Amino acid sequence: MILLFPHPDFVHGISRTCLKNKLMSETDKKLSKAKGLKYAEKLIAFAKDSYPAAGSDSVQVQEVKYYCRQLIELIKQADALRKQMSATAAPLSQFQIYQSMPGIGALSAAQLVGELGDILRFDTANQVNAYVGIDLNRYQSGEYTRQDHINKRGNPHARALLYLIVKNMIRQKASAPNHIVDYYYKLKKQPIPKRDKVATVACMNKTLKCLYGAVTKGGFGADR
Repeated sequence: MILLFPHPDFVHGISRTCLKNKLMSETDKKLSKAKGLKYAEKLIAFAKDSYPAAGSDSVQVQEVKYYCRQLIELIKQADALRKQMSATAAPLSQFQIYQSMPGIGALSAAQLVGELGDILRFDTANQVNAYVGIDLNRYQSGEYTRQDHINKRGNPHARALLYLIVKNMIRQKASAPNHIVDYYYKLKKQPIPKRDKVATVACMNKTLKCLYGAVTKGGFGADR
């Protein structure tokens, strides 16, 4: 939309119907007529309230259009890479197991495969936690005991990914409930409730253990 109308002069003098048709035909979004008309009315209102400091033929407007094209191209490349990543990981059994866990989609499963590698190279789930960097770092000196912190010495990309996965699980609790979300709210409802970040890290720990256990047994609920 910014590429089409980077300056209010490009909106002035055009009817809302023409704007609606232009938006529906020249954008990638599949807009309904009602939504296209709504956006056209917004454009007209924005153009009416705008007081640009540069003309429509200025270098600044050309620069905005240039960066819009660059951004659109980068978004397309990122989307293509996501599809390629999912397609590459799809034949792997670990990808299928990760994706079968409620709250983990195809892209997140593919990213987990990429960041964790072959999870079976670890002997225990605790080793996986250490690799990700969410194992606890405890310090005690005499009678002083510092509050536990995670090490953060492992794979920061895997750690960030796991954090987003747990947060997505919590947000999608209505459509994709699972025991990780139940565990999160159990921690939050204790007599001394856990802080959000502490509860989330605990869920990251539990998620990794569940995934490791599922892979070693051949899937969730598998007999082997």
